Amino acid sequence: MGLNRALLRPFIRPGKDIIDTVADYSRKEKGPRIVVIGGGTGLASVLRGLKAYSMNITAVVTVADDGGSSGEIRKTVGILPPGDIRNCLAALSNDEELITQVFQYRFAAGAGLNGHSLGNLLITALTEITGSFEAGIAESARVLAVQGRVFPSTLKNINLVGEVELEDKKTRVRIKGESELAKLGGTIRRVWLDPANPSPFPPTLQAILNADLILVGPGSLYTSIIANLLVPDIVEAIPEVFILHFLK
Repeated sequence: MGLNRALLRPFIRPGKDIIDTVADYSRKEKGPRIVVIGGGTGLASVLRGLKAYSMNITAVVTVADDGGSSGEIRKTVGILPPGDIRNCLAALSNDEELITQVFQYRFAAGAGLNGHSLGNLLITALTEITGSFEAGIAESARVLAVQGRVFPSTLKNINLVGEVELEDKKTRVRIKGESELAKLGGTIRRVWLDPANPSPFPPTLQAILNADLILVGPGSLYTSIIANLLVPDIVEAIPEVFILHFLK
C-alpha cells in the first residue's frame, strides 16, 4: 500500500484521498478533446483552468519567439524556442509543487547562465539527447507528469515579419522578429512568416481535426495567435463554422 501511495503521489492533490483522485482521473480521462492555439502567458493560464475538466488537451504553440532566454537558445544552440512550450508543460503538469517550480526556475542574469530558465535548458538538453525537438518536449512532459500534449505549430525555423506604419502615418517599415514587432510603436498592417509556407507538424493537424472544442487565444493577436494561423493547413483544418464565429 505504501508503494502504491508513492506511485500515486504526483497525481494526488492536497485534501483528496486515493478514491477521489481515481474517480477524478476517470472523469477527466473521458473529457472532451480540446485544442488551444496560441502562445505567451495567456495560453498557459487557459490550460491551467481547462485541465480540471479534461485530460484530452492539446496546446498548439507558436515557435516564432526570438526574445529573452528562448531567443538566446535559438541563436546559440540552433533549436526552436522552448519558452512558450515550457510554460504550457508547466501549466498542464499534475505536480505543480516542487518539480514544476524547479522547471520554471530562472537563473539570475549574473549567474553565468544569461537569465535562462531551468525548463528551457532541460528541453534543450533533451532535444540534443533525443535528436529531435518534438521528442525533447515529450520527454519533458514525462518528467512533469503532464496531462495533455503540447505541440509546436511547425518544426521549421520560422521568423515573424511585419509591415508597420509609424505614428506619422506616412512611413512604413519592415520589421523581422516577434520581439522587435512587440517593441515598435505604430500600427501593424501586415504580417507573414519567413520562410513562407512552413510545413505544419502533422500531429498538430491531427489533433485539430479530431477536436471537440477549439480555442484560439487569449494572447497577442499578431505574435501569438496569427503566428500559428499563418502556418499552411492550420486554418484549413479548423471547421469552417468555427472560423466564421471567430471572425465575427
